[in-house]
Amino acid sequence: MKIDALARLERYAKRIAEIAAVLGKYGLADLFGGFKYAWLQDRLKSADGQSITAGVTQAARVRMALTELGTTFIKLGQMLSTRADLLGPELTEELSQLQANVPPDPSAVARATIESELGQPIEQLFATFEDTPLAAASVAQVHAARLHTGHSVVVKVRRAGVAEQAATDVEIVQALAELLEQHSPALRSYQPLAVVRQFRRTLLRELDLTYERQNQEEFARNFADDPTVCIPELFNELCSHQVVTMQRLEGIIGTDIEALQQSGVDLGEFAKRGANMYLEMVFRDGFYHADPHPGNLILLPGNIVGVIDCGMVGRIDEDLRDEVEALLLGIVENDSELVAEQVLRLGAVPADCSREKLRADLQEFMADYTGHPLNEIHVGAALSSLVEIIRSHHIVLPPSLAMLLKTLIVLEGTSRRFSPDVSLAELMQPYCTRLMLRRFSPGRIAKRARRSFRVWNRLLTALPRDITDMLARFRDGSFTVHIDHRHLDPIVNRLVLGILTAAIFLGSSELWSRQAAPLFYDVSIFGALGYAVSLFFGWRLMRAIKKSGNIQSKD
Repeated sequence: MKIDALARLERYAKRIAEIAAVLGKYGLADLFGGFKYAWLQDRLKSADGQSITAGVTQAARVRMALTELGTTFIKLGQMLSTRADLLGPELTEELSQLQANVPPDPSAVARATIESELGQPIEQLFATFEDTPLAAASVAQVHAARLHTGHSVVVKVRRAGVAEQAATDVEIVQALAELLEQHSPALRSYQPLAVVRQFRRTLLRELDLTYERQNQEEFARNFADDPTVCIPELFNELCSHQVVTMQRLEGIIGTDIEALQQSGVDLGEFAKRGANMYLEMVFRDGFYHADPHPGNLILLPGNIVGVIDCGMVGRIDEDLRDEVEALLLGIVENDSELVAEQVLRLGAVPADCSREKLRADLQEFMADYTGHPLNEIHVGAALSSLVEIIRSHHIVLPPSLAMLLKTLIVLEGTSRRFSPDVSLAELMQPYCTRLMLRRFSPGRIAKRARRSFRVWNRLLTALPRDITDMLARFRDGSFTVHIDHRHLDPIVNRLVLGILTAAIFLGSSELWSRQAAPLFYDVSIFGALGYAVSLFFGWRLMRAIKKSGNIQSKD
């Protein structure tokens, strides 16, 4: 792995030098302090020898560095903003503010991409096409247009060269993650390689606008009968993997609070409708829009909620839904034992995790909310506290659950931005009740029984065959047991060095005592050299033992 990682680093040396210079500029070079790679270390310094550290927190410097590094790193930061269980609240809050600060592609480039993808000149595809984009992000930019049928549309076009740059950057990030996992103890606990692999899958899907179109179509089907929600209509004949053409929603964007307040619309009702839409996505469909930012919601005439930018989505499979339902049941019933059990089942738990301490922390957490009216409970703050408890015990949540928790936290903030009186806890209560009823419904019980039967049936079918095979191997002498001895290399190396030191010392003593030639002032030269070598080896051995801190350890 190390050779492959270094080979990739050498292949993209120019881009790596740029990345290293930015990290040095923002004072983040210490994250790579464990690297034994002089070429990289030399570039982890700012060009003027000064780093931007004065008066700026490390979290802010990380955000600034990722912004300067471009599309891939912005997307990486946005994904990491969902992992408060790994990075903690301060850094994830800072990363959630990441926005691309990039100029749009020239209109000629955007037009060329559209014509190449759709196979016709712009004039034949659209009656009018605005060259100045409505918005420009790190992956794509959006242009207003009008079809020959008179429909007002927006055309989302992937930026030129972004896929190629992303492919290079992902290779570099993966190589760096491999090296970080080997050489940086401070970052190893964050599982950089696993995070990068998940990020790679997510980014490749986001770069292909076909997936966004499929997400939008699924949302439209799920809310086809809901008159309070509007998903933009797609024009599939004008779509490809780099271009998406959809209905333009004419309304007030959620970030324009002043215009929303002046509209005369009941913003409390608008906030409730938007929150209920997300809760339906999560608890009814198991497929949800994972970025409930105000900029992705539009107030349409009739107090209808319009939704845009369906590139970032989350899914909850049946197994995860069962576990989340059990977790909610434990919280509602104030059962810290059940909540602790579900947290341990959901997350990757370290071997030294104290279950009693976890249970006590969760009991204290739930006591803070027991007996309070629902409209006084802030779901976002409660979930943040829960995630912080999980993080303090070094439990790593599955990415799908971490994204769900982040979505609910952001959703409450967005809802209260529109109307401070909206309580997400109150809105969630009917859904929690439905979850509990569905959990204990005869159909669900029968489904779990069938699943358990299939598992036990496979086990009982395979068990006799496996036992027979094991006994046959034991009888003919081919039964073997493989024992994996981990972390024994340093122990064996010290043992060998100790034996070698003792052997050289004894041999040198024999040469010295017998005055073996050649002599210098009656002292055997080879005997003296042997003594010097054995003393050096002995000093190195004692230094290594002392450095490990295990001289008097009882472990």
